[in-house]
Amino acid sequence: MLDHVVRDVTASGVRMRVLEAGADTSPALVLIHDFLTSRLAFEDIIGPLSTRFHVLAPDLPGFGESEKPSAARYAYGIEAFAEAIADLIAAFGVGRAHLCGHSLGGAVAITLAAEHPELVQRLVVEDSLCYPFPMGMRRKLPLVPVIGGIFFKQLWGRALFRSFFRDEIYGRHATFPAARVERHYELFNGPSARESAHAVLRAGLDARPVVARLTRIATPTLVVWGRDDRLFPAVSAQRLAREIPGARLEIMDAGHSPHEERPREFVALLTQFLEGRR
Repeated sequence: MLDHVVRDVTASGVRMRVLEAGADTSPALVLIHDFLTSRLAFEDIIGPLSTRFHVLAPDLPGFGESEKPSAARYAYGIEAFAEAIADLIAAFGVGRAHLCGHSLGGAVAITLAAEHPELVQRLVVEDSLCYPFPMGMRRKLPLVPVIGGIFFKQLWGRALFRSFFRDEIYGRHATFPAARVERHYELFNGPSARESAHAVLRAGLDARPVVARLTRIATPTLVVWGRDDRLFPAVSAQRLAREIPGARLEIMDAGHSPHEERPREFVALLTQFLEGRR
């Protein structure tokens, strides 16, 4: 059983739920999750990582079990999330931390590394939101003025939520984690959670500020990508690794979520990089 503590921390004025695992004398590692998920997405890798690192896995504001303030009170978006993670690192008093961000979390990690390099020891970005990507009707519909908001907040039900993860997130040959996706849906399926997620969706559509920060990253960086990513094509990984100075690139046989589809391989890769062995 995973030996961990779950606690609340106030960051940027918002209550964040954080899972903490591993010895506090070990190097700190912050895991930053994707859109529509929470710290639950990392549950397969937190245990193994906690044997070598002091793992902090927060639910971003608006997601999971964290506070979900209205968009009028909290400026949802990549920059706001980066500042929340900076506050979280300060709250735990760990000094500098390794960052591992997945998709939306990757954009947050990139932003934090560029804006607060003094807080980041090493950076891992996994299938990161960064460049423009293909958008079919299913992706565009929630962004249509008025109608899109109604659809996303009221009509996007369990079946559509499940099919999004099955068709867009996991690779064609991956085992679909039905129970985990069901837990994601339960945490999403409330008025405040849907409102927050829609605000994030609108704010994250323009990732040009993330691209503009790439050349400012000075910390050692590993770019990890799934070869079968149907959301953000793997060609983006090659571009990202070129534009972040000195970045290393690792392509895995997975879809959009390598850490879930190939957890043992991902943990080995992450550990080797963070410990400076590759």
